Amino acid sequence: MSDLIENNSADMLPYRKRGVPEGLWVRCPGCHATIFRKEAERRMNICPECDCHWYVSARQRISQVFDEGTFEEWFSELISCDPLKFIDRKPYPDRIREDQALTGLDEAAVVGVGRVRARRIAFGVTDSRFIMGSMGSVVGEKLTRTAERATDEKLPLIIISGSGGGARMHEGILSLMQMAKVSAALARFHKSGGLFISVLTNPTMGGVAASFASLGDLIFAEPKALIGFAGPRTIKATLRIELPKGFQTSEFLLEHGYIDRVIHRTELKSEIARTIDYCGK
Repeated sequence: MSDLIENNSADMLPYRKRGVPEGLWVRCPGCHATIFRKEAERRMNICPECDCHWYVSARQRISQVFDEGTFEEWFSELISCDPLKFIDRKPYPDRIREDQALTGLDEAAVVGVGRVRARRIAFGVTDSRFIMGSMGSVVGEKLTRTAERATDEKLPLIIISGSGGGARMHEGILSLMQMAKVSAALARFHKSGGLFISVLTNPTMGGVAASFASLGDLIFAEPKALIGFAGPRTIKATLRIELPKGFQTSEFLLEHGYIDRVIHRTELKSEIARTIDYCGK
């Protein structure tokens, strides 16, 4: 009888619901809809509800743009130093190590060469998750060397910017001078007859927007990307005026002649190849 009571007690234990594993769903930053992660990845991190273009890592950008297995990274041995012994909430070297672990990148920029629809191009991309994609001395050096190598090898150059941090304050004037250094390399590239296509994504701000990101022979942008020097809240607070609707979005800038085209992420690879062919490069 006691065995029977024990068995009945076991049968009456409360049922434990199986929880939903973490990471299966993601929330759209635009419309806040909950999207199945695999569906989002299949759509290149574009919301199926509102067409918002979400963050994409540098490595994902490379896989989206280049023919499979053709990308060769350049200058990966360059690593940031700490010339100012800078400390905010934590020492600068600790911040770099944290973001290296978070992103799997050595720095905020990845550069190299590969093929887009069989066309060989030099390439650079910044990643906003690495200290907001800010331009330190290594980022500037990588982009400069890439522009110089593209000049020597007579390659078209594509740079995809996703930099919300501009110049990197942790390196002071050494960071700020990268704007001029990269711009000078692009001027020499332009003088040699090279084709530079700049692709702006959300966000492209600060010193990046004020230098190489704005110097493309052609400037493309993803839909609804925030592009500018200072952000709209800073401008509004400073000028104390109501800004136009959609101010600093790619659509607003296209209307006012700042960029050449707004291109959906799914069409970018084909548009790059078509543009290179059209320009005879």
